[in-house]
Amino acid sequence: MLEPIQVSNKIIERSKKYSIDYCDVRFEEKERKSCLFENNEIESIKSERDVGYGIKFLKNNTWHFFSITDPINYNQIESNLDTIFKNSESNQNNNKKDITSIPITKTEIDYSFKEKPNIDEIIKISKECSHIIHEYKKIKKSIINPWFTDNTKIFINSEGSEIIQKFSDVVFEINVIAHEEGITQSINATEGGRGGLELITDKNKIFETAKRIASKSVELLSAKTIKEENASVVMNPDFVALLTHEILGHPSEGDRVLGKEIAWAGGSWWKGKLNEKIGSESLNVFDDPTLEKTLGWYYFDDEGVQTKRTDIIEKGVLKKHFQSRETSKIFNTDPTGNMRATNFRYVPLIRMACTCIGQGDYKVDEMISEIKDGYLISDMKIPSIDMNRYNWSISCQYANKIENGEITDLLRDVIVMGTAPEFFNSIDACGNDFTVRPIVNCGKGDPMQSMIMGNGGPSIRGKATVKSVD
Repeated sequence: MLEPIQVSNKIIERSKKYSIDYCDVRFEEKERKSCLFENNEIESIKSERDVGYGIKFLKNNTWHFFSITDPINYNQIESNLDTIFKNSESNQNNNKKDITSIPITKTEIDYSFKEKPNIDEIIKISKECSHIIHEYKKIKKSIINPWFTDNTKIFINSEGSEIIQKFSDVVFEINVIAHEEGITQSINATEGGRGGLELITDKNKIFETAKRIASKSVELLSAKTIKEENASVVMNPDFVALLTHEILGHPSEGDRVLGKEIAWAGGSWWKGKLNEKIGSESLNVFDDPTLEKTLGWYYFDDEGVQTKRTDIIEKGVLKKHFQSRETSKIFNTDPTGNMRATNFRYVPLIRMACTCIGQGDYKVDEMISEIKDGYLISDMKIPSIDMNRYNWSISCQYANKIENGEITDLLRDVIVMGTAPEFFNSIDACGNDFTVRPIVNCGKGDPMQSMIMGNGGPSIRGKATVKSVD
């Protein structure tokens, strides 16, 4: 394989011959191994390797992007680059593009982990999970899809930065389906993060998850349904993770706020509302790529910006959006380290890293004990959100009735609905059970880019409309 740092520096030097205003090169190499279990049997085992370069440059106020997969030699890259650099000279854009200055950085970072994943071990763990699940006789189908990746990312730009990041991700996705007398119920769960196999195996985490979702799916076969009503709700951290993702994270993206995504992904319900109150004083929201072990953990984004915590909402007041080097100039602020691409083939976009509702002081039992008539909403399922992320509905995997401060009936097929400002202003308590959950399939952009990240928060209490759906 070509030596990536040497090749990247050659690309940067080549760009200077064409008077390019700015250029960066992203080299990425990813090795992914996975297996698929269905009903106690291995369906497939896969091993994939992906390697290449993504080159982005600014010329005549126009961004250009070029990628090449696993080139044989540097001449193959150079011949393509010369054509693209020459073509860029004919493009003229009178709308000046500025990017915020950032420090020049030269560093190499190896992310820590205890136990390196391997395919034999994840197959062994999957077999044990499958055995646990099928001890429940009403389970008709189980799907277990574990995967792990080894990643190397190198970023070099014309300003002098050279950043190397090496890390591993490990994830288990489990889905179980129970059926009896015409009723079918499914429960799924995702576990994992950025690190080693310990993220899955510590404290028997994945085995406890397999047992929990299998037993719950069977219990739901005899659960009740409910009619529509507006009520007090306590949402658990897993459900809060998806709520945060859809209605707080996506609207915070600077490009979406500017309307650059309106044609295919929508806008932002709080456009133009910086420094205005959009929720209760109990609502604090942040994005933090420095939260270790989460799928949103990284030290430098795909523009070479060092990451840090960004406080989006403080005591109900909207304070900031996610910013790139370009959008931060428009908003007269600093870039937030949120520019990321799925891989080297794509131009980076403004993306969430680890967006969460902040922890509160309440114990969950206290939050529930103060509700006379309401619902406990548990675990994310399917979202449905309007173009501006204003009107929303999210189904949960299961719920429970709360009566006189006690958890009572198990409920199935429940969907939770509301409008963003009304719901966020209704929040009057946040728990002390802060949790970050792995999100493995967030889509954005055209062409669509799928991204992994973390989202989370504590249990929260507010008011929303709930009902069961057929």
